[in-house]
Amino acid sequence: MSLFSQLAFRYAVYLPADLPPDHGQEVAFAGRSNAGKSTAINALANRKKLAFVSKTPGRTQALIFFDMGGNRHLVDLPGYGYAAVPGKEQDRWTELISTYITHRKALKLLVLVADARQGITPHDRYLLDWLAPTGKPVHVLLTKADKLTRRESDQALKAAAAEISGYAGEISLQLFSGLHKTGVHQAQAAIAKWLKK
Repeated sequence: MSLFSQLAFRYAVYLPADLPPDHGQEVAFAGRSNAGKSTAINALANRKKLAFVSKTPGRTQALIFFDMGGNRHLVDLPGYGYAAVPGKEQDRWTELISTYITHRKALKLLVLVADARQGITPHDRYLLDWLAPTGKPVHVLLTKADKLTRRESDQALKAAAAEISGYAGEISLQLFSGLHKTGVHQAQAAIAKWLKK
């Protein structure tokens, strides 16, 4: 049975002080707003409405914990980099995300979701900089790959590989399309590898 087949909403956390006990195993999904994070989570779980997909970026305002069974959780982090979100709210998200990423012992893997057409953005690099001192692994999903030609896909992979090459911990990347289910099994295997250790 897939780790993702039993995903169920557990709770939402809005402040660092409200984080649940720091034990078990967690994989966190992070990315710029509108990069396709919720669509990716739904595709991995083979569900349509597990994670909320909005046409308005910036709707995820908390750390959303999904139970995976066996004291494992998938954590959906607020999207970042969207200018229309008020500054104070962006500051709260930044504190919440940075606190979780830099201090959470249960975090075993960060899945960085990036639009393949835009590549690794400055905001994505900030995230990797926060995580770097922990040495924790990262798996990059270059989403919306269905919108690229084969040549553009190859170029996107090469450009992203160059951008992440300086990361100190273990890092991998792949093309992904939630719409066409491209790369779903590869992503599931990459995530399961770290949750079973």
